[in-house]
Amino acid sequence: MDTRRIKQILSSSADIEVKYNGVSIWIDQLNEDGRTATVHLRGPLEERTVVEINELVEE
Repeated sequence: MDTRRIKQILSSSADIEVKYNGVSIWIDQLNEDGRTATVHLRGPLEERTVVEINELVEE
């Protein structure tokens, strides 16, 4: 995924499914480096992780 699409997803009110390593996640923010994003799993766990944006896949 690229930075342009992540910004679109973050500004959208739609529920856009994104996966990281096959697991559905929420994108919290695009980080300042433009290469990583802070994400967390969909569901009750709110643990946040920083991942490379090129590893995110839109479903």
